[in-house]
Amino acid sequence: MRLLMTTAIASLAFAGAAAAQDNEVKLGILFGFTGPIESLTPNMASGAELAMSEVTEAGTFMDGATVTPVRADSTCIDSAAATAAAERMITSDGISGLVGADCSGVTGAVLSNVALPNGMVMISPSATSPALSDTEDDGLFFRTAPSDARQGQIMSDILMENDISTVALTYTNNDYGKGLADSFQAAYEAAGGTVTTSAPHEDGKGDYSAEIGTLAAAGGDALVVAGYVDQGGAGIVRAALDQGAFDMFHFPDGMIGDSLTDQFGDEIEGSRGQRAGNDSPGGEQFVELVGDAFDGTSTYAGESYDAAALILLAMQAAGSSDPADYKGEIEGIANAPGEMIYPGDLGRAMELLAAGEEIDYVGATAVELIEGGESAGNFEELIVEGGELTTVGYR
Repeated sequence: MRLLMTTAIASLAFAGAAAAQDNEVKLGILFGFTGPIESLTPNMASGAELAMSEVTEAGTFMDGATVTPVRADSTCIDSAAATAAAERMITSDGISGLVGADCSGVTGAVLSNVALPNGMVMISPSATSPALSDTEDDGLFFRTAPSDARQGQIMSDILMENDISTVALTYTNNDYGKGLADSFQAAYEAAGGTVTTSAPHEDGKGDYSAEIGTLAAAGGDALVVAGYVDQGGAGIVRAALDQGAFDMFHFPDGMIGDSLTDQFGDEIEGSRGQRAGNDSPGGEQFVELVGDAFDGTSTYAGESYDAAALILLAMQAAGSSDPADYKGEIEGIANAPGEMIYPGDLGRAMELLAAGEEIDYVGATAVELIEGGESAGNFEELIVEGGELTTVGYR
């Protein structure tokens, strides 16, 4: 009797979802609206929602269906909270795709514990841990941000080209920090650089003087801080400056944001860093499309727009919002051949797909997917000049 009742309830749920699909498709946005990157996530969420509103306003998606965003807080660091939030979005809100999660640890937890058992497609715009490349995903997981296996090489190249041949390294003690630290150290030492020490730090502490004591004792031409700009990474920088231990830093993506220069300004003059970014026409078009609505140059805002766009374009190609139907369309849409699609072109892209034409989604970040949903990726190199982050070039 219980089996029959469960089957009946499931049938009613699927029937309800099918009826809702006629006029509404819900996409989840699972970002750390609280936690160590909370200054970055509002622009990321706005980027994803811009793609959704663009598709809805065009009126060419799934016979005129509207797209509704559903936000939830991953916290960036609490896997249990992120998992519970993802489960709610699937079981209660009825999402058909997930933009997120954001930080690598919670992304891995959501993928393994929620997305995989529920057959839910998720595209992360910012989870960069190399370990995610090897996680079982049944073709459900993609990312528009490049892996830290590549970022580590880029960091090494920048430092060596600027004659910084010895560094102390500290990293936030989680999947993101450890993965990036290992990738960087391997590339840097292979290039002839020396890591004087590699030491983890915990987020949420009020005093990082002990950590700085260890790093300063090891020494180096610069301190590499693989942490979070709104958490321990900022605490490390403040302690280093206050103690006079380091005056030159290198910052990977988790540290790049307006709050970095808001907090430290010209105290970190000449320090460098990198984040995912490119100089393709799509990047400029995205910033123009955003206008004054939010900061389109913010870290991972463009990648978030692209993540949402890819899901919706794949649904259109498949003629279905069921992840089992559209997951196989994502890589083909992201890559050549086909007509190139940039920000602002989503309505036209929907028309092309409905007509059976091929598209090559370039998007805001020159999207190219390789090796089972990995982003080929490009990076923007930055330097602090006059207390502000300034673009040096792209790699």
